[in-house]
Amino acid sequence: MPFSEPITFTVGGPILDRSAHLRQDAMRMMSEPGALSIPFSNGRPLIDLSGPVLRLAWLTGGANWQAQARVFLGMIGSEPRFAVAVNTMQANALTTAPKRKWIDLRSVAGELDAGDATAAATAKALLGWNATHRFCANCGIPTHDEEGGWRRRCPDCNTLHFPRTDPVVIMLITDGKQVLVGRQPAWPEGLYSLLAGFVEPGETIEDAVRREVMEEAGVAVGNVRYLACQPWPFPSNLMIGCIGRALSWQISIDHRELETACWVSRADMLRALAGDHPDIAAPRQYSIARSILSAWTAGQIAEM
Repeated sequence: MPFSEPITFTVGGPILDRSAHLRQDAMRMMSEPGALSIPFSNGRPLIDLSGPVLRLAWLTGGANWQAQARVFLGMIGSEPRFAVAVNTMQANALTTAPKRKWIDLRSVAGELDAGDATAAATAKALLGWNATHRFCANCGIPTHDEEGGWRRRCPDCNTLHFPRTDPVVIMLITDGKQVLVGRQPAWPEGLYSLLAGFVEPGETIEDAVRREVMEEAGVAVGNVRYLACQPWPFPSNLMIGCIGRALSWQISIDHRELETACWVSRADMLRALAGDHPDIAAPRQYSIARSILSAWTAGQIAEM
């Protein structure tokens, strides 16, 4: 369904063509004149602060950097694009130029253009997976990367390992007039968001929505419908946005999951999204939770 505003990490422009057919030979392309790389240091991309808007600091010469990992992202037009996790010495060298800074992706995701945001999400998730899956889960032997960082192989037992994506449901639970929101203790003061949780093995998306809402808030949910999704590279999730119809209204909180939860009217959520509610702060600008809540308050989501 269309939302009035695009969801961060979901739209590419310029379009990143993942070009899976080129991955086997990708690292050779890294030395080509048109190849560009985005460096990462300790999980943070290098950001170009020189223009009117924030951009990823796409640079040439990535094949010669002192790196911990290199991955092939794909093609933008005729240009191969890569991400490189650099070591500390190289990270210092890359920031000698003015107006370049290592910045956590969460802090700037909503300010990057759609193409850079998509590339950054892919890069962060893929570099993170390679960094945390260096040993074979089958025999424990160190693995080596293949296919431009999209696969790892064990040289001993020949087991192949592929990047994982963990599905998470995030749900707009409503009775037609109110929406159910909650907050976790670690969140900033006053911040509330939609309930969310991981899909378990052998479970459908719809059943995951019903189970998570019942577990966290004690609210029964009937019909469930898919809305939209968002790649969430912290570390490597797919947020699956749904709407569900509440069958009960009494809240019973599992304090292992939530600090509190409450029903919020459309009018109060509009105030929260505008930043002028005295008690409720809305989710961050770049989150799918905010996009869904904005669409709901604007009447863009049909009720169940």
